[in-house]
Amino acid sequence: MSNKRENIARFGIATKGLVYLLIGVLATMAALGEGGKKSGSSGVLDYLAKQSFGQILLVIIGVGLIGYVFWRMYQAFADPEENGNDTKAIFLRIGYFISGLVYGALAYVAFSTVAGASSSGGGSRETMISKLLSQSYGQYIVGAIAIVLFIKAVFQLYKAYSGEYKEHVQQSSLRSEAKSLMIKAGKVGFTARGIVIGLIAYFTFKAALTANSDQAGGTKQALNFLQDEFGTIVLMIVALGLAAYGVFMFIKAKYVQTDIN
Repeated sequence: MSNKRENIARFGIATKGLVYLLIGVLATMAALGEGGKKSGSSGVLDYLAKQSFGQILLVIIGVGLIGYVFWRMYQAFADPEENGNDTKAIFLRIGYFISGLVYGALAYVAFSTVAGASSSGGGSRETMISKLLSQSYGQYIVGAIAIVLFIKAVFQLYKAYSGEYKEHVQQSSLRSEAKSLMIKAGKVGFTARGIVIGLIAYFTFKAALTANSDQAGGTKQALNFLQDEFGTIVLMIVALGLAAYGVFMFIKAKYVQTDIN
């Protein structure tokens, strides 16, 4: 990949890391009663919009997310990692494409917030699910989305405990102490992300079964569920894990050469 493409990709990957870092830090602050908020990506953008220089930050994040979309689409269509065209590779590239669409939507939310439109926070997912459920075979479509999310959650946990991500870290130019720290951050981060995505899959599946979009939920609802069912300590652990994932992505954007998920 050319230096220009690589710089765009790295900026995008770092931006994704920033979003997760903010989600984790704000949720941790909320758990500790020190302000903050439990929210997903859109909620973080709303939070930033209310801060000093928030509009400037949102523009930077929006541009960075476009860079991440570019990287995902490049992975999906150009196959820079040479995954090939077997079944596993095709599913992997489809995943890259879907990831690009998701972060493209988030980039749109960032720019819309700057323009003065509401990002609709956590309600956007429920709105999308509601529209799908109103269509013929909508419950099946939403159920399929839940299955995809569940597979993604399992994949995140697989990455955490198979150590698959460690190879690229070991090949980086980091010192051994930094590599060790990054590997630990990755394990905690992928675990936390797997838990949250798994809960989102559960909420989406409930919405499909009941044909009720109110049952659907995103990251905010997943964090609320963790606190309500397992307590503040568990919430804080998962929130710190999401922040660790953000840090992991930051470092990986700078030092690691190949595919980043």
